[in-house]
Amino acid sequence: MSDLLKKIDARTKLAGTNKLEILLFTLGLDERSNRRENFGINVFKVREVMRTPEITQAPEMPPAVEGMVSLRGNLIPVIDLASYIGVQTASKPEIMIVSEYNGHTQGFLVEAVDTILRLDWSQMRVPPEMLNNNLRGLVTAVTELDSGKLVMMLDVEKVLADTNQFDDTAEFKTIKPISDLVGKTVFYADDSAVARKQIQRTLEALELNYFEAINGKRAWDELQRLAVQAEQTGKQVKDFVQMILTDVEMPEMDGYMLTKTVKGDPRFNGIPILMHSSLSGMSNQKLGQSVGVDAYVAKFEPHKLTEAISTMLRNAAQQK
Repeated sequence: MSDLLKKIDARTKLAGTNKLEILLFTLGLDERSNRRENFGINVFKVREVMRTPEITQAPEMPPAVEGMVSLRGNLIPVIDLASYIGVQTASKPEIMIVSEYNGHTQGFLVEAVDTILRLDWSQMRVPPEMLNNNLRGLVTAVTELDSGKLVMMLDVEKVLADTNQFDDTAEFKTIKPISDLVGKTVFYADDSAVARKQIQRTLEALELNYFEAINGKRAWDELQRLAVQAEQTGKQVKDFVQMILTDVEMPEMDGYMLTKTVKGDPRFNGIPILMHSSLSGMSNQKLGQSVGVDAYVAKFEPHKLTEAISTMLRNAAQQK
């Protein structure tokens, strides 16, 4: 299985091309529907794929968390994705996908891994409402392959939020508005409902205005609408929005492509772009810089996000 990951091409070539590579996996045959669904995870999040090691049970674990495993001296939580999603299977998952995500490492139990595919984000669609309801909002994007196989991208942020008992309410209470920035407007794009809520809580604590989009394509459509409005009123787009905050992974148009498109359009001069992503490794930051991102901050750290937003808004104001 390690050979599977070695087949990934140089990822630096993906930035600004609106492409992604996903690892396909299955969770088992659902005894209720007699179907075996196909899921995907961005290879940027995958550290390795291995046979499931011995799992140590621990008391008071959240639902679907099987326990902990020791991985090279570190204890990591293990989540049974079939159990979490509600897929009833007769077989026990034998494979574990080790994921590095948002600065943390965790294992996801799956039935099997299939292959790695390179796709265009434009092939990834916002899931239909019926599918979203059936899977409790756990899918951020869907795509149909040439073979007719339907692949669903799980909202890993929601999985981790639901299986993590950490209460971050206190963190937001300590964020205070900054007088010279109150009332400025931030436009953010993220396909995860969990992420959008975190961003919203941060911006509200700072007393900033905001509006949102659920992916890069819809963000670009809204920005073009603002550009037309600005031209009609004799203003600049930066009079309506002072900063753009974007995720990386999004269906239809990813954050790299959104950034590259905005930065290539002079109508949006003077509007800085902050990339806010769980893909927080140095390689990902360099990818962001290569398409013009002004700064990069990892999810979900409200105080670091606060600091990045404040710095960026101040710098933009000084350049007027």
